[in-house]
Amino acid sequence: MKELIPQEIVKSLDKYIVGQEDAKRAVAVALRNRFRREKLSSEMKEEIYPKNIIMIGPTGVGKTEIARRLAKLVRAPFLKIEITKFTEVGYVGRDVESIIRELVEVGVQMVKREKIEEVKTKAELLVEEEILNALIPIRRKRKPNVGFSEEHELEEDRINTTRERFREKLKNGELENKIIEIETEERSKSVMEFVNIPGMDSMGVNIQDILGNMFPPRKKRQKMTIKEARDILFDVITDKLIDMDEVTKDAISRVENRGIVFVDEIDKIAGGGKGSGPDVSRTGVQRDILPIIEGSTIMSKYGPVKTDHILFIAAGAFHMSKPSDLIPELQGRFPIRVELKHLEKDDLRRILKEPKNSLLKQYKALLKTENVNIEFAEDAIDKISEISYRVNNESEDIGARRLYTVMEKILENISFYATEYRGQSITIDAKYVEDKLKDILKKEDLSRYIL
Repeated sequence: MKELIPQEIVKSLDKYIVGQEDAKRAVAVALRNRFRREKLSSEMKEEIYPKNIIMIGPTGVGKTEIARRLAKLVRAPFLKIEITKFTEVGYVGRDVESIIRELVEVGVQMVKREKIEEVKTKAELLVEEEILNALIPIRRKRKPNVGFSEEHELEEDRINTTRERFREKLKNGELENKIIEIETEERSKSVMEFVNIPGMDSMGVNIQDILGNMFPPRKKRQKMTIKEARDILFDVITDKLIDMDEVTKDAISRVENRGIVFVDEIDKIAGGGKGSGPDVSRTGVQRDILPIIEGSTIMSKYGPVKTDHILFIAAGAFHMSKPSDLIPELQGRFPIRVELKHLEKDDLRRILKEPKNSLLKQYKALLKTENVNIEFAEDAIDKISEISYRVNNESEDIGARRLYTVMEKILENISFYATEYRGQSITIDAKYVEDKLKDILKKEDLSRYIL
């Protein structure tokens, strides 16, 4: 994990998220504290626990985007979960402990990808040798006293020369479509692939692995192109070069010390104990997730995992409830609370233009693939942000997501007839925007459903 300072973290998030400085600063400080903790003595390390964060704000203001971008920015095991998918023990649904098991799986895959990068050069050379062996098999050298002759030596020289010639062609990509025959593994499908045994997940038991060891894979010869064989052989060879015990050990250490879990829609489990039906398990979910956030040991198929130092970032709109509706113990485990602001007209305008992945850039790139060049005049951008802001105020406020619905409506005709506009340059101005939306905006009831 690269040691980014808080200013660098905020600057990186600014490239994709407009505003919400308080949330960015809180996340940046929390991440920086991970680096600080790792430099302390072992005794002090154990005493410092992460300061978990609750982000409070309406939908579409950047809560999930901050977490998503954080995952790409920080090389640490990261998992985003929606808490509404989990239920109290005793109800049909997902067990909260599976959150940590999923995080461990993310960590294992992350470390494995890094190890693959380390052995990539060696693996590619071995893949090349395997492909050459399929094209021109190596003949074993005969001992001098067993029928050795100059003729045999010349034959071996010819084979080696041919192999080197083919090696050059492989490097130049000239043989990618040539058919070769390689040996692949065929794992027999068992009934366990289609049956889910209740309770096995909570025990951290992998039935597939157990059965896989009981029924080892069969090998078979298969014909395919060199291009297809290259990928299959690379996977097989890297699996042999990588020490999975080392991968597992490193992954668990990373999860325990650097892991981050983003808990979305936490407001949906607040205020439990009122009413009946599916909501009766909400308080139970809070009680079940509390030990994980406080610190406990969860069994996974890779071994025990301690959750004491995993950072939890929760988010919720809290329209129908408030953070104080959560059980007191859970509130205490989220000491940092940041409120994300509603998006104003100027915010929506900046979201359209400024981020590296802005909507305007996305639509331009999509239509460019059809050889259609579109440009947005400044007055069009103003009009789009103004209409989006107005619709948000008059109907349900869905934040920046409103821009998607408005943009789709504006570009609907161009997208549909894109092949007929090939080679053309189209400038979208305020008048074009108004023409496309005037009928909808006149009818308030209709705009609620369409925009």
